[in-house]
Amino acid sequence: MGITLTVVGVVLSFLAWRSRGAAAGLRGLAWSLIPLAAAMTGLLRVVFEVTESVSSWAVRLVFSPVVWSGIVVGGVSVALFVVSGLLRRRGGGRPTRKERKAQKAAAAGSSPAAVTSTGTTPARQQGTPATQDDDMADIEAILKKHGIS
Repeated sequence: MGITLTVVGVVLSFLAWRSRGAAAGLRGLAWSLIPLAAAMTGLLRVVFEVTESVSSWAVRLVFSPVVWSGIVVGGVSVALFVVSGLLRRRGGGRPTRKERKAQKAAAAGSSPAAVTSTGTTPARQQGTPATQDDDMADIEAILKKHGIS
C-alpha cells in the first residue's frame, strides 16, 4: 500500500515539477515519500490497526446499550463534580474541621488562633482570667460612669 501511494505521488510530483516549477515538484516528492517511510517503519500497519479499533468502537457505541449506559454514568459523574464545585463556592455543605474549630472558638469568646488541640484557650487552661475580659470590664465601667449603658 505504501509503495503504491509513493509511486503515484512521484508521478504526480514529476508532472507538478514540469508545469509549476521545482518548488512544487520537490514539495510533492516530499509528500510522496511519507507513505513509503510509514510502510518501512511499520507505522502504516499501526495506523490501519488504530483505524480499525476506532471504527469497531464506534459501531459498538451506536448499537450497544451497555456503552450508552456507561455514557450516562459518565455524564452523571460530571454533573456531580459541577454541583459539588458550586456548593463549595457558595459555602454549602458541611463545614470543614478548621471551620468548626473557628466557630467553637468564636462561641467561647476567643480567637481561633488561640485555640489549642483540646478546644480551650491557654489562659482558660491555666485558670487565669483572659485579658479580653479585663479590658471589657474597664470599658463597661467607663461607659457606666458617663451614663452610657
